This record gives sequence, structure tokens and C-alpha cells, in this order.
Amino acid sequence: MTAYVPPGWPSGVHPPGTEDFERTAQAWLLDVVPADYRLHGVLRRYPLALAAMAAHHTKACVAGAREGYRNARTEVGGALPPHALEALLAAYRAEGRRLVATAQAVDLVARALRGEVFTPQLQDAAQRGTRRPAASTAAERQAAQRPLMERPAAEQPATGQPATEQPVTQQPAEQKAPARPGKARKAPAQRPARNGGSGTRKAKRDQHAAAS
Repeated sequence: MTAYVPPGWPSGVHPPGTEDFERTAQAWLLDVVPADYRLHGVLRRYPLALAAMAAHHTKACVAGAREGYRNARTEVGGALPPHALEALLAAYRAEGRRLVATAQAVDLVARALRGEVFTPQLQDAAQRGTRRPAASTAAERQAAQRPLMERPAAEQPATGQPATEQPVTQQPAEQKAPARPGKARKAPAQRPARNGGSGTRKAKRDQHAAAS
């Protein structure tokens, strides 16, 4: 089974735990630092000491490249033609990316020399990508637990009607006015039928004629 190495592991260095790991790590680190570092026996006998010095060296190189990029226009901008200044800034950017990658690789090798074991994290990353994020605050958790009718209108789910629309209560077409207190309404007087009035007068005339 092939040993696992994390992303950014330097090429040419064997995986941690293998037979030639320390030897290849030491050879790579000696190429990272200045050549004068080879004169110190302690760095050749102890790869971890070499890794510590290489880490400080690469971090200083990154900081120097960033400072040089920021000050390039004021330091040499007036003495260089515009195209040369742009080429210098491009060189700073390229070297800056390379130095950052080297510093990260030195850090990985130093951690492996200290005994750290690297394991793949693909399964955990996939689970984090599909897992639904939890409520970040207590207020959000409480809002999620509230009944639906108690939530603000913005939190109501989409339905056939807008969330802010209230049901309309139908009113009767005609509504009688309430009676005034203290006064009773009189019933309308019944008028005698027209046919009944004429019949009464005719009967009286017949009675008067019979008596005479």
C-alpha cells in the first residue's frame, strides 16, 4: 500500500515512515537553504534541526519578497523604464508564489520529522459539503423551533396566498340599523279594503229604504 502524503509535499522526498524518508528529506532541505548551511555538522546529523532553520529561512524570504514588491516603484521606479518596472513586479509575483509553496513544503517535512502522521481527509470534506449547516446562534435555533403561526411573515412558507394576506370575512348584503333605546316603533295602521267600504254604504241605504 502506498504511503499517504498531503498536498504540497515536495517531490523527491519519500513519504513519512518509509526507509529513505529522513535521507531524502535532509537532501531536499539542504537544497532549500543557502549553500553555506552545509558547513555546519549539526545540520547534517540532525534533520529536524535543519528543518527548523529552513523554516525560518523560507519565511524570511517570503517576507522579503513581499516588502520588495510593495516598495519596487519607490526604490527603482524612477530609474527604470516602465516596461522594465512591470517585468520586475512580475518577477516578484512569480518568486513570491514559489517561496510560499516552498515554505509550506518545509513545514510539512518538519511536522513529519517530529512524528506527525498524515491521513487523507477526503471523506470528512465530503461529509462537510453535504451536511446541512446548523443554526449559528441561539436566536436562530429558537426561531426555528417556534410554531409556524408565530414566525414573522418573512419566515412563512410559500403557499397559494401571500403570507401577509388575511382571510376576508363575508358580510351580509343588507344590515339593519339597531333600534334606538327608549322608543318603540309603532306598527303601521291597517287600512280598510276598498271593496269593503263601498259594500257597507250600500247595505245602509237598503236598510233605510225598507224602514220607510
